[in-house]
Amino acid sequence: MPDADERMPLPPGLDLLWGRRERGKRGPRAGLSADAIVAAAMEVADAEGLEAVSMARVAHKLGFTTMSLYRHVASKEELLQLMWNASAQGAEDLVIEGDGWRSRLRTWAIIQRDMLDRHPWITQMPMAAPPLAPNSLHFVEHGLATFDGTGLPDADKLRIIGLLSSYTLSEARMANDAARAAAAARAAAGDGDGTSGRPAPFESLLRELLDEQTYPRLHRIAWNPAAGTVSERDEFLWGVERILDGAAALIERAREAGSG
Repeated sequence: MPDADERMPLPPGLDLLWGRRERGKRGPRAGLSADAIVAAAMEVADAEGLEAVSMARVAHKLGFTTMSLYRHVASKEELLQLMWNASAQGAEDLVIEGDGWRSRLRTWAIIQRDMLDRHPWITQMPMAAPPLAPNSLHFVEHGLATFDGTGLPDADKLRIIGLLSSYTLSEARMANDAARAAAAARAAAGDGDGTSGRPAPFESLLRELLDEQTYPRLHRIAWNPAAGTVSERDEFLWGVERILDGAAALIERAREAGSG
């Protein structure tokens, strides 16, 4: 490992997470820390969405001035990085069980989706680069470990992990956006019990819009008796299985190349 003087400087936020920058030690009074700030920000985001998170909002929740937060967290962008890392708390000690690589990798994807459903604000976060926070990389390491013994090249393992993560994030984002839209529609309609203002199912809209002559295939799908009966969760798991099918084909190809 390079000496401290030779190491690449890390962007703000990552330097704090990886111990390259000292955490703030003094606040206007006891009780304020980076961990407390992150926990409060996550509570706000869980309850009200990422757009509700600001340094001022978090400071008010904690009972401090906004400026006092900057002794511990340099900016809102840094706060978001700390929140991302905290959302995967426990990843280092995660144990993924299963009978074979496919079962373990399926469990890995489900764990990721469950985390996104617990903290849907993650799907609203900007993602200009792959996550590099410690907990995120622990989780990636666990995903890679599911391929141990398969003979798959490391580069392909990482590609499959990336594909599964991108798919899981995309599906969680669509589900979260739909839930937010439904909540906004109910609020606009003044609906207290959720019975009005609810967006029509996709299949119902297709039936309303499509004529059989112009869109024969979509029309057939929309009027299929099974249309709309599959849950969003089952649709997500169907996609996971198709990605795993592709991984299985790559593993078999690697084994054939090795035996040849």
